[in-house]
This record gives sequence, C-alpha cells and structure tokens, in this order.
Amino acid sequence: MIYRVRHTTRYAYGSTVDLAAHMLHLRPRDLPYQRVVSAGISTLPEASRRQDRVDHFGNAVTWLFIDAPHDVFEVTAEAEIEVRYPDPPAAEATLPWEQVAALARAGGPGAWQAAEYRFDSPMCPAVAAAGAYAAESFPAGRPVLAGLVELNRRIRTDFRFRAGVTDLHTPVAEILRRREGVCQDFTNLMISGLRAIGLPARYMSGYIRTRPPPGQPRRRGADQSHAWVGAWLGPEDQWVELDPTNDVVVRDEHVVLGWGRDYGDISPVRGVMLGGGDHGLEIGVDLEPIEEEETAAGG
Repeated sequence: MIYRVRHTTRYAYGSTVDLAAHMLHLRPRDLPYQRVVSAGISTLPEASRRQDRVDHFGNAVTWLFIDAPHDVFEVTAEAEIEVRYPDPPAAEATLPWEQVAALARAGGPGAWQAAEYRFDSPMCPAVAAAGAYAAESFPAGRPVLAGLVELNRRIRTDFRFRAGVTDLHTPVAEILRRREGVCQDFTNLMISGLRAIGLPARYMSGYIRTRPPPGQPRRRGADQSHAWVGAWLGPEDQWVELDPTNDVVVRDEHVVLGWGRDYGDISPVRGVMLGGGDHGLEIGVDLEPIEEEETAAGG
C-alpha cells in the first residue's frame, strides 16, 4: 500500500514571537517494511536555519531556527510512503514471556537495543497496578505474543474511547481508574504494564487511516495522528506492533513516524520561543492511498 500524507500544524500566537527554535519529528522512518518514497517539510515563516539529523532512537528529526518576528507559525509535512508489514510470527511459536524478560534483563547479543525500553520513562513508568492488570494475560510459560494479543484485546474491551477526559500529562494510574481515554492513554497503559512485568515496550508515533461512515464523503483533515505499542518478542522475532485502541496487530493501515520511550521522545512539534503569549492550535492530517486518489480522479 502506498500512502500520501499531509500533516499541517498551525499555531496562532496572542503576541508576536521574536525568536523561535523548533524540533520536529515529522519525517517518516525508512524501515524494512516501510519505504519513504518522498518527504518534505515547509514552514511559514520560512526558517532562517535548518538542520536534518537522526536522534538517539534512529528517528528523523528536523531542527528549525526562526529569527523573523511572527504571529503565526505553520508547518506542513508531506510524504509518500510504501507500507508492507510482514506477517507476524505464529503467536504460540514465540518464546515464553519469562524468557523474553530474562533476555532483555541480561542485555546480551540481540537484546541490548531492546533493554532500554524495560525502564521507566516520564510518561510511562512501570506502575505496579498496570503490571497487575497486564499480568493477567501472562500466566507462567505463556508464549509472549499470545499474551500480548490478549492484553491488546482486553484494553480495547475494558476501556472506553472518549476524547477530552485526559490530556498529555494524565498519569497511568488515573487512566486505570477512569477506564477511558484516547490512543495515547491506552498506549501508555499497555507500555507501563509490560515494563512492570519486565517486557520491553516502546511508544510508536505515526498515522492511522480512518474511514468515513457508510454513504458519507471523506472529510479533508479528518485523519489522525496516532499512537500504538511496539513490543519485543526476543532476539529472533524482534519487534511486533500492537494497537490497543483498535485491538489489532498493526498491518498496512498504519504509517510510522518514529518511536521512543514515550511521547516526550517523539513529539511531532516542540519549540522554545521568545514572546508569543497564549496560543491557538489547529492540526489537520490527511492519509490517503494513492490508488484511491487515482481512482477518484479518473471516475
């Protein structure tokens, strides 16, 4: 599947910004199952200096410095990406979860890159209550992917998707108490629970394709930034991605921007400004298969 994505972020400031520096995670990753055909980032106002680098986690990061006074900052990221996720391994053929935890703890060959995702991070600490919730899916000797799939399904079943009741800083314990939230909350909960029982888990950031209700046209800007979980299966099978918001093992309707320990490592737009005051924020995302665009244009 080849997608075209357009992600626009617009800040309108209450007072003039004189200087600004921004860090962007808006260029998709090249991966064995994801090929970036093209990618570009444009801004208004135009940056006076720009650097494109790779961060500690291997994500593409763009640094911008703007020295022209401005009341509005708008950044538009556009890309074409080919996504071909491999089939996951057979769940019952994966290693027992205790063995995966022991291998991650030892940090030997094939495990050292996973080991850092065992530990607490600011937004995804290993909360004991989350560990107790996750542990119900991991009885002794259970194959790790079988446990992950069950935990993914339980979160989808036990928690209600409801926007506006949480924010970026809602702690995992509160999510457990409320039993409601959005994709970031469910991702944080699952990561916290897995880390609490010793399994490496990382925060995946990107996009998910959304579909209009039957009989209704697709709305521009209606697609979403999304979060899901990367879980380590051991040195041989490596990583699998699971989406607890939708109870799926991730396939070809997700596009990866990057990953980190939690959202703080992979925030799409972060900045430091001189001036600005209060601000308003508008975000629009369009993720469309190119084949569908061509069909619509021709029909």
